[in-house]
Amino acid sequence: MRRANGFTAHHNGDDNSLDKEVESFLSDQQQFSCISDLTKVNPVTTTTVLKCLQARYAIDVFYTKAGCSLVAINPFRPVQSLYSQELMKEYHAVARLQELKPHIFTVAEESYRNVQSQIPLVNQSIIVSGESGAGKTWTSRCLMKFYATVAASSDIPEGSITVERIEQRVLDSNPVMEAFGNACTLRNNNSSRFGKYIQLHLNRSQLLTSASVQTFLLEKTRVAYQAPQERNFHIFYQIAKGATQDERREWDLLETARFCWLPNSEETLEEDCFDVTREAMTHLGIDSFTQNNIFKILAGLLHLGNIQFCESEDEAQLCELEDLAKGFAETASRLLRVPGEQLLDTLRIRTITAGRQRQVFRKPCLKAECETRRDCLAKVIYARIFDWLVSVINESICASNSMWNNFIGLLDVYGFESFVENHLEQLCINYANEKLQQHFVGHFLKAQQEEYAEEGLEWSFVNYQDNQTCLDAIEGNPVSIFSLLNEACRLNWTSNAAQFQSRIEIALSKNTCVSRDKFRKEPNFIVSHYAGSVCYRIESMVEKNKDPVPPELVLLLQQSQDALLQKLFPVEETNTKPDENDTKTQAKPALVTVVSKFKGSLEQLMEILHSTTPQYIRCIKPNADCKAALFRKEEVLHQLEACGIVETVNISAAGFPIRISFGSFLERYGLLKKLKKRNLRATSSQGNNFSPDAENVLLGFLFHSSQNLLLSLQATHFTLLSLL
Repeated sequence: MRRANGFTAHHNGDDNSLDKEVESFLSDQQQFSCISDLTKVNPVTTTTVLKCLQARYAIDVFYTKAGCSLVAINPFRPVQSLYSQELMKEYHAVARLQELKPHIFTVAEESYRNVQSQIPLVNQSIIVSGESGAGKTWTSRCLMKFYATVAASSDIPEGSITVERIEQRVLDSNPVMEAFGNACTLRNNNSSRFGKYIQLHLNRSQLLTSASVQTFLLEKTRVAYQAPQERNFHIFYQIAKGATQDERREWDLLETARFCWLPNSEETLEEDCFDVTREAMTHLGIDSFTQNNIFKILAGLLHLGNIQFCESEDEAQLCELEDLAKGFAETASRLLRVPGEQLLDTLRIRTITAGRQRQVFRKPCLKAECETRRDCLAKVIYARIFDWLVSVINESICASNSMWNNFIGLLDVYGFESFVENHLEQLCINYANEKLQQHFVGHFLKAQQEEYAEEGLEWSFVNYQDNQTCLDAIEGNPVSIFSLLNEACRLNWTSNAAQFQSRIEIALSKNTCVSRDKFRKEPNFIVSHYAGSVCYRIESMVEKNKDPVPPELVLLLQQSQDALLQKLFPVEETNTKPDENDTKTQAKPALVTVVSKFKGSLEQLMEILHSTTPQYIRCIKPNADCKAALFRKEEVLHQLEACGIVETVNISAAGFPIRISFGSFLERYGLLKKLKKRNLRATSSQGNNFSPDAENVLLGFLFHSSQNLLLSLQATHFTLLSLL
C-alpha cells in the first residue's frame, strides 16, 4: 500500500498492525520534522537520524544540517521557490545565518563570509558529493547562481562593449559544459561524465572578478559506446533535434534514428535544449561561424559511427564496407573535410616502420581493428573539442589584468557508480570518490578527535570507517591495481584478461578489499569501496589504459581542410607514442597512461583542497527510480552509513560549538585590547605595574571564559531539549 509523503506500508491483512504503523509514522514525523540540525536529535543513532530525514522529506524540507556538513535530499521535482534571487539575497543579508533554515545558500554564504573574516585570509572550498543522480550538478549550478548574484559588481560602465559581464559568463559556462560533458545514464538523466573544479576569484571588496575551470577524466568512450538504455552526450541530441531544417539537411541529420551512436533519440529530456547551448556559447565569445563548425564536425562523427566493415576472408585483403556504409563514409569525409579514400585507408590499413632502413610496411587490419581505429578517431576528435571549449571558457571568464586575492572553489565530480558491467571509467570515478571520502575522514572525523585529545579533554573516540586499505589496493606502492595496469602497458604485455586477473590475485592477496566473483565466467575483480563492493570487468581494461592513438589518424586530421581541426591538430605536433611495432632500438619516452594522468590531476586537486577551508554538502538520493515523494529507507540508510553522517553528527554534537584560535581571537577583538591598555595606563599612574604578559593572560582568561559560557549555554540547551 502506498501512502502520501513517501510513506510505504505493506498490507498483510492485519488492520490493527497497519494502524499502529501509520500512528508511529505520524508520531515520528511530528517529533522529528522540526529538527533542522541532526546534532539536536536525542539520542544520535542511525535510526533517529534516518527518521528525522524521512520526516522532513515528508513535509518537503530537503536540507538538514549535520554538524560540519549539510545533507541535501533530492526532491526529484522542480521547487523554484527554494532557489529564487529573493531568497539568495535574504540569506546574504541576514546577520546570523543560524536564524534561517538550513540551505545550500547557508553553506555558500558562510564560505563567502569566511573569505572576508578569517585572519589570515583562507581560500574556501565547497565539496559536493553523493551518488550518481543525487543532485550534485543541480546543487553546483545553484551555488554558482548564488555567487553570481551576491558577489556581482554594480560598477559596469554604461555602453560597455564586452561580450557579457563576468557573472553572466560564469553562469553561461554551465550549459555549455553540461551539453558537451553530461549524458543520460541508467542512474541519472543529466549525469556528469567528467569532473570539474571551479574557482571563483574575489577581490578585496568581495566582488566576483574572474573564475577558472579545471576538468579531469572526460568519459570520451561514450562517444563510440553507449550501454543499453543509455545515451550519448547531450550535444549530439541537441544538434539532431534543435538545429534548423537547412542545417540538418546540410549535415544529413534528417533521419536521426539511423545513427548507431545516437541511441534513444526518441526520448525528450530537459537537457535537449539547443537554443540555450547556442546562446551560452555566444555569450562566451564563440561566434556563430565557429559554432556551426563545431556542430558540423560532431555531425561528421555520427556518420563516422555508421561506417561498418565486413569480415575479410583473406587477412591480406582490405575489409570491405557494408553497402549502406559507403554513403556514410562519403558524408563523414565531407563534414570533416578529409579525402574520402584517405579516410578509409587510415581506418583499414596499419602502417609499420621496421628495420635499420626504416622501411614502411602497410598491413591490412582485421574487422575488429578497423572498428577500434574508427572509434579512436571519433574519441580523439571529441576530446580535443572538449578541451578547446574549456580553454575558451577559461579565457572568457578569467580577467588576466584583474588582481584577485582569494577564491571559493566548487567541486562537482561524478558520483559513485556501480553498474552491471563496470570498466576502467568506473574504476577511476570510484577512485576519485574514495579520495574525497578520505579527505573528509582526515579533515573532520580524524582531525577533530585528535585535536580534542591534544587539548586534554575527556573524549571517547568515535569509531569511523577508514578507507585507506581500499586506496592502498587501488593506488598504493609498491603494488596496486593501478601499478599493475601501468606495468602491463609499459611492458606491452598481450591483453590477456585471465592472466591479468591472476596477477591481481597474487599481488594483492593480503588486501582484504580485493577479491573476485567466482560465479562470473569473464575475468573480473571486486573492490570493496566505502560505498559498496563493485565488480570490474578486466576485458579491454589494459588497452583502455594505454589509450593509443595511431599516428596515421593524427596525420589524417592534420591534413584536414577544416579550420578548427587544423587548430586542434597542428602540423608541428609530434607523436609522443612510438609505434609499438618499431623494432629499432631507441630510447622511448615515458608512457602516459589514463590512470597515471588521472591520478596526477587528482593529486593536484587534493593539494588545492587541503590548502582551503572545506565545506561539505552531502547529496542523498531518496530512491533509485528518481521519483518524487518517495523515500526508501534502506537506500538512504546505505548512503548515510557509507559517507559517515552519523559519526559526523556524534562528533559535532559532543564537540565545541565555537572554534577559534587564541591568535585570531586577539586579532578579532583588538578593540578590547586597546581599551585594556588605556585602563592599564590609568592603573599604572596610580602606582600599580602590570606587564604585557599579564595583559595577555587577562585576555586569555576572557577568551576561555567566553568559550566556557558558550559551552554552558549549549549544555543547558541540550538539557531542555531532552526534558521536552
